[in-house]
Amino acid sequence: MALLDRISCPDDLRDLSDSETEKLATEIRRFLIEHVSRTGGHLGPNLGVVELTLAIHRVFDSPNDPIVFDTGHQSYVHKIVTGRAGRFDTLRQEGGLSGYPSRGESPHDWVENSHASTSLSWAEGLAEGIRLRGEDRTVVAVIGDGALTGGMAWEALDSIAARQDLRLVIVVNDNGRSYYPTVGGLANRFSAIRTDPRYEETLDRIKQHVSDKPLGRQVYGLMHGVKAGMKDALIGQQGIFPDLGIKYLGPVDGHDLGTLERALEMARRYRQPVIVHAITSKGKGYPAAERDEEDHFHTVGAMDPVTCEPVTVSGGATWTSTFAETIADIGARREDVVAITAAMLHPVGLAPFAERFPERVLDVGIAEQHALTTAAGLSAAGLHPVIALYATFLNRAFDQLLMDVGMHHQGVTVVLDRAGITGSDGASHNGMWDISMAGLVPGLRLASPRDRGHLVELLEEAVDIDDGPSVIRYSKDRMPEEIAVRETRDGLDVLQEGDPEGLLLVAHGQLCGQTLSAARLMGGPTPTVVSPRWDLPVCDSLLDAAAGARAVLSVEDGLVVGGLGSRLSQELRLRGVWTPVRELGIPQTYLPHSSRASLLHRIGLDAEGIAASAARLSEAVEASAQAAQQA
Repeated sequence: MALLDRISCPDDLRDLSDSETEKLATEIRRFLIEHVSRTGGHLGPNLGVVELTLAIHRVFDSPNDPIVFDTGHQSYVHKIVTGRAGRFDTLRQEGGLSGYPSRGESPHDWVENSHASTSLSWAEGLAEGIRLRGEDRTVVAVIGDGALTGGMAWEALDSIAARQDLRLVIVVNDNGRSYYPTVGGLANRFSAIRTDPRYEETLDRIKQHVSDKPLGRQVYGLMHGVKAGMKDALIGQQGIFPDLGIKYLGPVDGHDLGTLERALEMARRYRQPVIVHAITSKGKGYPAAERDEEDHFHTVGAMDPVTCEPVTVSGGATWTSTFAETIADIGARREDVVAITAAMLHPVGLAPFAERFPERVLDVGIAEQHALTTAAGLSAAGLHPVIALYATFLNRAFDQLLMDVGMHHQGVTVVLDRAGITGSDGASHNGMWDISMAGLVPGLRLASPRDRGHLVELLEEAVDIDDGPSVIRYSKDRMPEEIAVRETRDGLDVLQEGDPEGLLLVAHGQLCGQTLSAARLMGGPTPTVVSPRWDLPVCDSLLDAAAGARAVLSVEDGLVVGGLGSRLSQELRLRGVWTPVRELGIPQTYLPHSSRASLLHRIGLDAEGIAASAARLSEAVEASAQAAQQA
């Protein structure tokens, strides 16, 4: 019987011997590779925290002792040892296990945070609540070195340092990477600790000389107990966390269970805020992941676990690859164009630009707020910054977009990858709030390209805008075929000519294809289908077309509240135009994890759903007209 089959809750871990726990770690790695290669998910991060997660659960009493995972993408091992191993075939599938902590799945999951740098604030709040209630419990926060590049984490550290009455253990999982090697001053400091040969060589010599002697493991453990002082003598580590007033233990080998458990036990007994600094290796135990220089194994799709080849291969250009190629070409012609990434150089497509123009790329770490305001400064200095983010992460930098970029009329281009519904990563990763937020910024221009050619043209136009911010957003879905434009009317592209006094379908971005398909499914008079070249501000040509239509159906892959359809409706009313408008978009709710296609169908944003909404709108308008005639 496999050891893993005996684990149904954290209590079962404490019944294992040291050698059994090490064997369990090996079994868990095999389990992760086998299952995640079938479903897709965050493989590398979880392979790196196997021993760390086991040690935490052996020392602390979850869920009585809350464990908060920053971002949460490294919580698979936690899920396995808290009774969910049997459901891993459903990981990230509709109705199955979430790829992040989920309070609906288990009482062991306290926080569903899948945006970085929030765990320490959550942990301080939990620890303070436990203190006020007089309870004998300890809070554990697990945060990566990448997440520590976020300003919110340091705000929390500053606050925690002033609170010596909180039972809080902060585990820093230091693997030198977030999506890509971690950057910044803190990362450089950690790197010095990880790589200083005097520290590693000294510990290796000690281990070699005592491990094969009687009581050798105990001696080595004692040496580790005093290694903080040796570490300070060797590499002068006192400057990071102790200066904040927080007790510091480490660095410890994040793959040595005995060392980890001793450090965590010391931290637990301290009964004040303590940082345990663990050095881990992302992708540990899977050679393909360990060798990967571009961190492709941070997140994987379904793949062959031996060859690592994807199960399904999608050919042709993607939105990200088209952006990558285009912005690099623009950079070759425009020396004033600079690029900014928030620790996601490869995922957002800025790597080709960085290879050609390394001096013109700024990676600020997981710090979107800082990225936006830095971009404002670059613009004020006469350059044109292009910031590439996942759409969901713009949420974190709205104030900076509004006040630092927008209010100062700085020419900054924000490119949002994975806009709209993304699906399998759950509610927090759907890029559905960006339009509603960006639309509040006076003078901001926003566009949703419908195909490759449209994206290229928009990027060329955006870098010429120097009097305010521009936003270009595109989907995670595959790049569609080129969509023919029948006519262009001062910024409004006509995709299908229909009855001039009939139904007008206004399509935005990725949903242009579905809207055209919906028009073909409809009976009765042929609707006109149009798509603005720039969604915001609403162009006069679109207002004119809507004013002459019998009714308007606006279709967008964004939040319907405060979205493009509602903006069109508002602008029409300001003109005194009362054409009926139906806004079709993403409802104001947190969507469950599922495939993008399934979610689009569920909320009526596939071709069939759009056609049905158009038919209902036509019927309602006709019924209203007949009622008016009879009155």
